Formats: sequence, C-alpha cells, structure tokens
Amino acid sequence: MSQGSRRIFGLGGGGFTIEPENPVLDRFILSLAGRPIPRICFLPTASGDPDDHIARFHAAFDGELCEPSHLSLFRLGRRPVAVAEHLLSQDIIYVGGGSMVNLLAIWAAHELDRILVECWRQGIVLAGLSAGSMCWFEVGVTTSAGKPAPARGLGLLPGSNCVHYDGEPARRPIYLEGVRTGRIPGGYGVDDGVGLLFEGTRLDRVVTSRAGAHAYRVHGRDGVVTETQLQPERLSAAPGHEAPADVVELRRVHELRRRG
Repeated sequence: MSQGSRRIFGLGGGGFTIEPENPVLDRFILSLAGRPIPRICFLPTASGDPDDHIARFHAAFDGELCEPSHLSLFRLGRRPVAVAEHLLSQDIIYVGGGSMVNLLAIWAAHELDRILVECWRQGIVLAGLSAGSMCWFEVGVTTSAGKPAPARGLGLLPGSNCVHYDGEPARRPIYLEGVRTGRIPGGYGVDDGVGLLFEGTRLDRVVTSRAGAHAYRVHGRDGVVTETQLQPERLSAAPGHEAPADVVELRRVHELRRRG
C-alpha cells in the first residue's frame, strides 16, 4: 500500500475504455503509485460490473508491470470479497464510467463511500474516468437520468467537474448555466483524453493523450460565467520494444490465474 501524498487523477474520458490502442494515460496512472509493481483495483460499479468492461481492463493492465484486480459489488453473493481489506491493500483504485448517481448509491449501500475516503487518507491513489472522475468532487454533471443534470459527489475535491466536455456537448451548456446561477460551484470542464492530477486538493498537473484536447477552469461571478483554458501536457508513448522478461513473466502468471 502506498504511503505517499493524497492523489486523485480524474479523466474527462479516455484510457482503456476509449483509447485501447493508446495506453499513455493508463501508464501515467500506474506511475502515480511510485512503486515498481503497484497493486491496482478496478471498480466497474457505475456501469453495473459488466463482463466486457472487466475484460477490457484486464486486457489493458495484465500486460503491464502491475498487479491488477477488480471488485464486482454486483457479484459479492457469488464471489465474496473482504471489501475494505482488499481496497485498503491497493496502491491505486481505478473507477470506471457509467451512472454517477447509481455509483454513489451502490457505494453507500456497501459503505464504499467511507472506505474510499479512508483509502485516500492513507495515500492510495484514486483515479477514474467520467463518473469515476466526477464522483470525487462536490458536484458533477451526470446523464444518469437521461438529460445532463448536476449531482452530488463525495466532496473529497472542492468544486465541480463536467466530463466529456467535447465528446458530449449537451453537458456543457447545463454546466455553464449552473455555474453562472450559482446552482453548481465553479470547477473544471474536461475534454476526453485529458486528465487532472490533484495533490491533496490542489490541481498539480493537466495531461492529455492527444493533440487538441483541453481542460477549462470555470468560474461564476455576479451572474457571469467564464471559462479559462488550461493547456495540458501531452504525454508521449514509449517507443515500441520487446517486452522485458519481468513483463513476460507477469503475463504468464496472469494467464495461469485466469485458467484457475
């Protein structure tokens, strides 16, 4: 388990679910743990723990230098897990996208809202995309009920977050109007392929996997809303090379585990 600073990394959208051919954001997440072989647990709760989502996570991370696992809250009756013990033993917790409202309701039912706050306090990196990014803030703009609307998050990070800023343009006007009127606190609008890294509650870095993507700091004052563009740092992929022996060995171990 990591004992570093309290870090949260939120993606507007991207990573293995959107850019499976471009692993730079997922590898950046692994680097945040500061360990040679970090333990990373995927929480696909927001999308209902679908097998396909879980399979794509393992396809992306089983070949990396890490110890990947996933936690399915929808299958605890058939596959019991000591939830708190497992999550508190991780270096990184990676939350998938889907319904932010359903995500937080299910977490509350299983006390993950409390457990994940404790993970953050102990220095475990919290990461996620879409709903898995907005959930850490006070407010996010979710499409859980169909149309974009504000919803409360866990509040580990102050302010608000609106994801898919370029990919789902219907969210943006709802967000800007909410900030303008004071219904939503100011915060960040984030394009797909862009991630915000917070050290504690302070924004430390803005990174991206692709050219032309941005994030925006959004403020409201006296009935006027302003967007200030944040220029992200472009992450570059390492040049292609033959996998080192330790990665090859990890892949073999993961394959044996999958076969039981």
